[in-house]
Amino acid sequence: MGDTSIANGHENGKKQILINAFDMSTVGHLSTGQWKNPKDKSATKRKLDYWIDLAKLLESGGINALFLADTTGGYDTYEGKLDECIRRAAQWPVTDPTIPISAMAAVTKNLAFGITASTSFEQPFLLAKRFSTLDHLTNGRVGWNIVTSYKKLAFKAIGLDTPIEHDERYLQADEYLRVLYKLWEGSWAPDALSPDPENDSYVNPDKVRYINHQGKYFSLNTPHIVDPSPQRTPFLFQAGTSPAGSAFASTHAEAIFVSSHSPEVLRPKIDRIRKQAAELGRDPQSIKFFATFTPIVGRTDEEAQAKYKELQKYASVVGGLVLFSGWTGIDISGIPLDQEITAADSLAAGRITSQLDSLLKTSEYIPRWTPRVISEKAAIGGLGPVAIGSPTTVVDEMERWVREADLDGFNIAHATTPGTFEDLIELVIPELRKRGLYPELPASSDEPLTAREKIFGKGQKELRADHPGSRYKYDVYQEDPPFVKETEKKAL
Repeated sequence: MGDTSIANGHENGKKQILINAFDMSTVGHLSTGQWKNPKDKSATKRKLDYWIDLAKLLESGGINALFLADTTGGYDTYEGKLDECIRRAAQWPVTDPTIPISAMAAVTKNLAFGITASTSFEQPFLLAKRFSTLDHLTNGRVGWNIVTSYKKLAFKAIGLDTPIEHDERYLQADEYLRVLYKLWEGSWAPDALSPDPENDSYVNPDKVRYINHQGKYFSLNTPHIVDPSPQRTPFLFQAGTSPAGSAFASTHAEAIFVSSHSPEVLRPKIDRIRKQAAELGRDPQSIKFFATFTPIVGRTDEEAQAKYKELQKYASVVGGLVLFSGWTGIDISGIPLDQEITAADSLAAGRITSQLDSLLKTSEYIPRWTPRVISEKAAIGGLGPVAIGSPTTVVDEMERWVREADLDGFNIAHATTPGTFEDLIELVIPELRKRGLYPELPASSDEPLTAREKIFGKGQKELRADHPGSRYKYDVYQEDPPFVKETEKKAL
């Protein structure tokens, strides 16, 4: 099971805070408009040098992983069209996040990579092949952020007029994961690849199992085409805390990405998922929760406030509203500036329900959600928490979120890139280390860890024994019975 002291996230009696850098292969991630800022390099993300330089920077600071968001299709809820999404570069244009990974892996040895990919748009076999390939090429430093997709434009892009209904998406995703476990965990014996030059045999076909899955959503009859990678199954992130999303996460996720403006809003959701995981026989503390967090850091509080005022000069308010409308299904363009927004305003049945629920919950920080409030906050940090201050001020706030929400770490979003990440490494990480909350850099002689070992401890390369995917391992594998439609059951 690996080193339990590390697996539980503690060192010297203190809970270690896990830090991922949060980025996206797009011009306007969560701080729209900063491409106009001379200090920002978001507009160079279509050049490989951006990603190589970022990977080297994150490696130098001992950052756990680079977590990459992704989307398919633009945000067309605002004003009922795509124009402002395109004009304001509100997560547009977007390139494929998987392609730069090999280049980044080549210039690092410890940085892990969390890559977003949807269960809605491709067959499981193709995704299994791609992630096995990446896991091989990175020596096991790959994680998958599992998402289901909801945008009408994204479904139209692949020839479907209507998105899959919200809860149905998670039922489909559950089967999708079980197909992947079969391919990743159950198809190849550990010693199937056994080169035998004398007998001209590279792989023993008797130890490569055909997966014969006949389910409600997917059918396939094939072995996995890639031999077992260092982790077999990539480290599994998931984002979504709706009731259906929580049930899915408590079953499958090893880490969960959450977002809210308040730790008090997050805590009940995190408690619920941990409780559900325990009911499924999983160690609830083995699921790690990461929250969005945008630090604006100076050497003093005054310097940080000056940085924030500078950022506000370039912020695209309309770009932030485009993202809010897209996430929630609420066309905010038609709502009076000081009118309170409610869930009843949502136009989209397939919206991200956890986003809508989280964003519209009030707190002492935001007693009312109105278009005016959202316009003030949406363009920097994407409505997630923005901490402005000295390293002491920012780390105090991080500790508060960890304590009050029961978080394990943060996905650090950039206001400007690479500036936010440079400040993180130069100013925030040393303060965390000074407090005993963040590990020192690994020694050059240390054996690099896989993405999973970095979370659960050395030796835990593959899924934990209490994870449901372990039930599909080669030695204990049993094929599921084929799916039978209700009409066929009645006929029987």
